[in-house]
Amino acid sequence: NKVDTFSKVQNVPSGLFNYGGSTSWAPIRRDVDPIIQVSWLKFRLRYTQSISNIPGSGTAIKMLLNNQLAFAQSSRPLKQQEYQEALQKGFTLKEIPVAIDGIAIAVNPNLPVSGLTIAQLQQIYLGKLTNWNQVGGPNLPIVAYSRPLEAGGTVEFFVENVLNGEDFGNKIKLIDTTTQALRKVAQEAGSIYYASAPEVVPQCSVKSLPIGRTVDELVPPYQEPFIALYQCPSQRNQLNIPAFRTGEYPITRRLFVIVKENGQVDQQAGLAYANLLLTTQGQDLLTKAGFVSLR
Repeated sequence: NKVDTFSKVQNVPSGLFNYGGSTSWAPIRRDVDPIIQVSWLKFRLRYTQSISNIPGSGTAIKMLLNNQLAFAQSSRPLKQQEYQEALQKGFTLKEIPVAIDGIAIAVNPNLPVSGLTIAQLQQIYLGKLTNWNQVGGPNLPIVAYSRPLEAGGTVEFFVENVLNGEDFGNKIKLIDTTTQALRKVAQEAGSIYYASAPEVVPQCSVKSLPIGRTVDELVPPYQEPFIALYQCPSQRNQLNIPAFRTGEYPITRRLFVIVKENGQVDQQAGLAYANLLLTTQGQDLLTKAGFVSLR
């Protein structure tokens, strides 16, 4: 029962709906949501950030629980305590997967390192590898950046899946946004950062590293051949969607729309938004924005 286009989706409510969440969804808010708006002029979406907390999946789910958003965009599944809190407030939360996203590792464009294994990446962020010469690079201290744990689904995913739930090393530098972090990586020779692949791979100021489960199977998050940064922005690196889809690239996760099941118009809005993204048109636009379609 696959629907082709946005205009054919049923039960899209009219009204102004506050939504928001994961920073990994920024390319979707930029490239997909405006096209939804053209098809459904009365289904008005307003991106809403927290006044006091750093933007991210966890922050938006809190806002959803507190009636500040109609639905949320998340780069991680719901946690047990979030389900529980919803039940205490008299409704349930539902997560609807809409796409797969790769996580890319950004380094300074001049760093002569051909890639990292998951184990090396883990050791860097646990603070056990501190110099690039320990992974075949130059004698240069490693400066590892991350967004804070409470902010983002991407950070939580990285800690659980790359660090196996261990804490960051005490030398890891915390930074609020991916934009700020990529600026640092572009300026500092030994720096490293991780974020959603569509936010990293096409950038002109940093390069993304091939990552592997072992040294012999390093897989780039970009399509080869690598486009040198001096050719950018007239040419940009494209995402390695096939390797994200097969799981050959080792760091991928699903993106979810979080719906509040309360029998109100907010529930209808969240379901409509997820259904729009799951149409053929929505999935094609998600692929263009750098994500892997589910269908």
